[in-house]
Amino acid sequence: MNYDIADASLAGEGARRIEWSGRRMPVLATIRERFRAEKPLDGKRVAACLHVTAETANLMLALRDGGAEVSLCASNPLSTQDDVAAALVADGIPVFAVRGEDDDRYYSHINAVLDTNPHLTMDDGADLVTVLHKERRDVNPIGSTEETTTGVIRLRAMAEEGMLRLPVVAVNDSATKHLFDNRYGTGQSSLDGVLRATNMLLAGSNVVVAGYGDCGQGVATRADGMGAKVIVVESDPIRALSAAMDGYRVMTADDAAAAGDLFITVTGDKHVFRARHFDKMKDGAILANAGHFDVEIDLEALAESAVARREVRRNLEEFELADGRRIMVIAEGRLVNLSAAEGHPADVMDMSFADQALAAEWLVQNHEALVPGVYTIPDELDQNVALIKLGHLGGAVEQLTDEQVEYLRSWQEGT
Repeated sequence: MNYDIADASLAGEGARRIEWSGRRMPVLATIRERFRAEKPLDGKRVAACLHVTAETANLMLALRDGGAEVSLCASNPLSTQDDVAAALVADGIPVFAVRGEDDDRYYSHINAVLDTNPHLTMDDGADLVTVLHKERRDVNPIGSTEETTTGVIRLRAMAEEGMLRLPVVAVNDSATKHLFDNRYGTGQSSLDGVLRATNMLLAGSNVVVAGYGDCGQGVATRADGMGAKVIVVESDPIRALSAAMDGYRVMTADDAAAAGDLFITVTGDKHVFRARHFDKMKDGAILANAGHFDVEIDLEALAESAVARREVRRNLEEFELADGRRIMVIAEGRLVNLSAAEGHPADVMDMSFADQALAAEWLVQNHEALVPGVYTIPDELDQNVALIKLGHLGGAVEQLTDEQVEYLRSWQEGT
């Protein structure tokens, strides 16, 4: 078996982490049990470019139980959990991922999983699909899936330009993904990364959240719940208004730069905070990025203006400016929740990866009728994931009577 990992001796610890996460992923376990019996992916090769975490490992095992031949590479150079990679390799799943890998190794790993000539690909951020379109025209999957907002943005841009050559399921657009993973997962895990890197007290701090989509809302809510004074920076008027009515101060990036103690970017865009903002930040300001790519903070501009830089804690680098001010950056400006912490809790990734597994099955069943484009999984699959999860949380949904169903379908009855 071909693979590239950091240390095979870490497999035992990785296996224990995978087991622990699996206990907290009942929806995926339910799907995995059915997959084991029905083999809906029998004979299909799946190449996945995802964060190599214990939760992802459980998805890989579910796909394999469904009959797929699976290979996995990392979707971020700093998100790989090396012990999990070792455990998967020990269990017979090829993994190409090493925490801290450079760009050359990162892209060689993407090419390694594409060398398997997959029938299906899975992506988080659309790097794999981008390589597939730019460099690997020799590989022609029947479909792909995309996990995150940033990747969906890239895919829709490709589709609008007529460049997308395969059907892709935007798993991120499933309600059971973005309403829970993005909001509750990103909110909790991003602050987890910040706290591990800094050990700062959030209570009383001015926390600037740039971006008020589902992820930004989650970060703002969790920071507010820990006593922070939240400031939101948002370019969309409706989202900005929503943040204001949720009780947060809404400012431009210029105004927020002077006020913030901690800055967290969650926009999916480039250079949200740049040189003109660094000039206004107070001594000791801390910058973190919770967006997928490390472009939201203009680190090149910060480095150019610094007279000295050093690591002051693990995953925390200090940039000293000419006037003596110091600005801190967490985890090289990379995805803070996975670079400085363990990523989303398994409990919420349960639904996201259940959606991934169902999306793979749906593509196998329907690919012949699909043209290149961006799709979402059917609502009934989305709702089934929610029902299973709700049941495991001890909840239940109300059942409408026939009369109520008919009333909602009709228009004739009124006052």
